Amino acid sequence: MTVRLAGRVALITGGSRGIGAAVARRLAADGADVAFTYRSAADSAKAVVTDIEAYGRVGLAISADSADPVAVVGAVERTVAELGRLDILVNNAGVFAGGPIESVSLDALDRAVAVNVRGVYLTTQAAVRHLGDGGRIVNIGSSFASRVAAPGVSAYAMTKSAVNGLTRALARELGPRGITVNLILPGSTDTDMNPADSAGADAQRSHIALGRYATPADVAATVSYLVGADGRHVTGASIAVDGGSTA
Repeated sequence: MTVRLAGRVALITGGSRGIGAAVARRLAADGADVAFTYRSAADSAKAVVTDIEAYGRVGLAISADSADPVAVVGAVERTVAELGRLDILVNNAGVFAGGPIESVSLDALDRAVAVNVRGVYLTTQAAVRHLGDGGRIVNIGSSFASRVAAPGVSAYAMTKSAVNGLTRALARELGPRGITVNLILPGSTDTDMNPADSAGADAQRSHIALGRYATPADVAATVSYLVGADGRHVTGASIAVDGGSTA
């Protein structure tokens, strides 16, 4: 077992399923203690904690809706209080708002902005009060922030593009403190939100140079690199993990 992140504490938003769960397991395998938030998948959250503990690490599942400003700040503070510190933040929680622009409701738009943009900002704002030299922030965005290959994703693409701008600005702001901030842009990834056997999966695969969906573990591997010692000189970067769909 590797311990390249031994002594480090990570917080992942939206860590009970999909990419977030894969990141939680990977960072635990790398030696970190891991806290993560979840909104409703309590059974899945419990299973992720069990997997983290199987690596000999501490796992902490925190019920917190990323649309709730009090909850996201509270998740950061609870992580520090119970695990003793915070070194790594992975902003993964996200929701999808889709459909033609005229069909997207105000409620759907507001929730997408609240989770995908405001939640990322407020979680990061709370986290940087605890991150020290060598701190790492990784934002999980979307390939739609750089190339939109299909209609009906205007609201989602807008929110993910906002995180792109935030990442670059924070890299400049936090660089003097020794904190790196990077953005991962996944393409079609086999998760509950976009399963590889869904009705539209073949159409998505037609845009991917490698011809296949990513797995959540593919994204987690890139997170692992960025938060480790080897990623110390990478900041302000947008890294596509999309099988070449934006090539």
